[in-house]
Amino acid sequence: MGVMSKVAAVLAALLLVAIFVLLRDGERIIPHGEGTVKLEEGEFEAFPLPDYVAAVVSDAYKSYFIEVEPGIKIHVLEVGQGYPVYLQHGNPTTGLLYRKVVESLPLDRVRVIMPTMVGLGFSTKIPASEHTLDNHMHWMKKLLTMLDLTEAIYVGQDWGGPVGMGALSLSPGVLKGAVVMNTGFSAPRVPIDLSRAHALVKTPLVGEFVVEVMSSFFFQRLGRVQGDPTTMPPDVLDLYRRPLQDSGNAKATLALMRMVPDGPDHASAPALRDIEHYVTGLDIPVELVWGMNDPILAKALPVMQELFPAAPVTETEAGHFLQEEVPEAIAAAIMRLMDAVQTK
Repeated sequence: MGVMSKVAAVLAALLLVAIFVLLRDGERIIPHGEGTVKLEEGEFEAFPLPDYVAAVVSDAYKSYFIEVEPGIKIHVLEVGQGYPVYLQHGNPTTGLLYRKVVESLPLDRVRVIMPTMVGLGFSTKIPASEHTLDNHMHWMKKLLTMLDLTEAIYVGQDWGGPVGMGALSLSPGVLKGAVVMNTGFSAPRVPIDLSRAHALVKTPLVGEFVVEVMSSFFFQRLGRVQGDPTTMPPDVLDLYRRPLQDSGNAKATLALMRMVPDGPDHASAPALRDIEHYVTGLDIPVELVWGMNDPILAKALPVMQELFPAAPVTETEAGHFLQEEVPEAIAAAIMRLMDAVQTK
């Protein structure tokens, strides 16, 4: 075998290894804390925040894990005391996405609960195949149960919309009011891609290369979905990127993008149809806060207004991650709902 043939054989072998690595399902990686956090509902495993995270929240925050099933730990940030407010982020962020909203809330009146979805942040990392809407809904439902929440105001955006609302649909009577932002609760009636990026990453290997191999580039582009790109500087992106990069399993971001339905037969569609049925039967105060410069979901506002025709709408100049751009508007909506719920 000539030198060129040997080089070609080595390159082919390396390519096969690279393909195998990229297409692997990923391992379950279970985080571990230190000590305990005592709540009225019991004691939970404490998680000391890394310095780069602790620097952006106050010492009043509680950081802990709730193990919703063996090996599946959800990282929770909690602050304040009073009426429960359950805030659910989406992809590829964490509960930290709501840290600016917290700064505008009266923490003597509200207990703010910010869980991070499984696979993201400091929560358990799982194989890509375990990322299903049904799984995420049931894991969050179990968290709400273990926190013994009997009533709460809910705030959700991106995948935090159907995951959070889906969890609440499995927890009858808990939901008393909702702030809904740039998300969707409906399955597509016809084949359609949510965005060009979602269409691109559906392709095996292409998705893995764009989202995993080029993860730094992928996260840097999150500023492009903002009304003000400067709201996603490198230190903020690190809050969301570093836990994935450091964990050894960064499958969640791509898996959650592939969870977005592209038609009525997608695996996520049945659960979304159930959630849509649930929200159409709700009789609670709802407010919509929308980022009109969101290139992905600004267009979904009319659909959400059909689901909640009586809901006041706050249209903002924000993009997709409203929590980084207009936290005061979100906090104001939460407090209006708080007043409405508590005067019933």
